[in-house]
Amino acid sequence: MMIPVLYIEATKDTPKILFDAENNQFEISEKSLPEDAIGFFQPVFDWLNQYIDNPKEESTFVFYLDYYSTSTAKQLTKIFYLIEKLSEKSKVKVVWKYQDADIDMYHAGLRYQKMLKIDFDIQKV
Repeated sequence: MMIPVLYIEATKDTPKILFDAENNQFEISEKSLPEDAIGFFQPVFDWLNQYIDNPKEESTFVFYLDYYSTSTAKQLTKIFYLIEKLSEKSKVKVVWKYQDADIDMYHAGLRYQKMLKIDFDIQKV
């Protein structure tokens, strides 16, 4: 049974989220400054927990954030740990994209990469 697509449209304060297992699209992009980061990302945690039970053979998660808040950083860490849990059942890869001039976003990617035991690719866009 396939899990329904999780799609949340971007706003000026919240990122676009597209998790579509059937088409192997897993993406979080744009800005993430939600007032209630835990509440905002709860559907992502719920979706990932369901997906972990019945994953595809391979999944590539793309993160392409222009900017994110400290509270988002904590939620991203939780997402990455769920992806790491998923990696015990199937092949996963994380792609962290950043703008050439955005050194902060590059270093954030490096920090996450060091923290995790999964295929974590940092790409300049």
